[in-house]
Amino acid sequence: MQKTGSLDGTKTVKLRDIAEAAGVTIATASRSLNGSYGVHRLTRERVLQVAARLNYRPNRLARSLVTGRSQILGLILSDIRNPFFADVARGAEDAAFTAGCDVVLCNSDLDPDKQRHYIDSLMGKNVDGIIMNSVRALDETEQRRLADSGVPVVLLNSSPRKTPFSTVSADNERGGRLAAEYLIGLGHRNLAHLSGPRHHGNLTQRAQGFLRAAREASKDSTVRVVHGGHTLDGGYTMARKLFREHPGVTAIFAGNDAVAFGVLKAAREMGVRIPQDVSLVGFDNVEFATMVHPPLTTIHQAKYEMGEAAVNILLRLAKRKDRNPEDRVLGVELIERESAASVKK
Repeated sequence: MQKTGSLDGTKTVKLRDIAEAAGVTIATASRSLNGSYGVHRLTRERVLQVAARLNYRPNRLARSLVTGRSQILGLILSDIRNPFFADVARGAEDAAFTAGCDVVLCNSDLDPDKQRHYIDSLMGKNVDGIIMNSVRALDETEQRRLADSGVPVVLLNSSPRKTPFSTVSADNERGGRLAAEYLIGLGHRNLAHLSGPRHHGNLTQRAQGFLRAAREASKDSTVRVVHGGHTLDGGYTMARKLFREHPGVTAIFAGNDAVAFGVLKAAREMGVRIPQDVSLVGFDNVEFATMVHPPLTTIHQAKYEMGEAAVNILLRLAKRKDRNPEDRVLGVELIERESAASVKK
């Protein structure tokens, strides 16, 4: 009878081989390797030593048939090239690796159809859960289909009031408020806010916080809100239009750091000096914010911790029967650098 082998021609070590070499039953070997209760410490150590010596690799497919879990998590992001999502993905991957799970990364490219394709694909792979930065709010049909599938879902930067799924987000409204209070405190009254598309979840919350705080802090303040793409190119386009049509603006709050980088590019091309002519505040505090010129004053949100928290919520939901959603809001803070200054008298 031919022995089962691996791709490199060596014999595949099975759980039965571990049990025989360690002098225990297959059940004891399995409990030892899985860290289950009811196994003496010395017995567990002996089994683990044998497994290491024989280069034992557990068969995940076989285990998933028994446990009902694949130990695979899906992560759908808008665009991994955005440094914000790179940090989120790293936090998710580190937390998943620690828990013995793998992460399948999918880029939706801001395309609702592509997002829907990846949702279907991940569910077909029997993933234990899906983390998703939704391109747009899921409609009732999509929400019902996901909920009925039994696959736990965590939405990033989504309002818990508008979804039946678990959510992890920054305190976006407070972040907008911090930006307004900071700029008003520097003496700015003619402000602009460059946001993303209208009704865009977290960006809308930032805009609301900024507008409310600006009105509360100064009755004579004026805020122009410009909508566009929440990318570097989007920020560049919005900034060029703003500089041409409203040269009196002295301060800009960008909806995210990518938009702020676009503002810096437009300002450099049009001879607008940051912060001498126009002060600039971003939102995210990605690593590049320290490298641009001038270094960007921005609102920090816990990006790595956001991915980490999303995975931890999924792992808990995968073990529970009630699947009641969990919502977590992470704090924000203003990081002061050199892109904002007091208004000239």
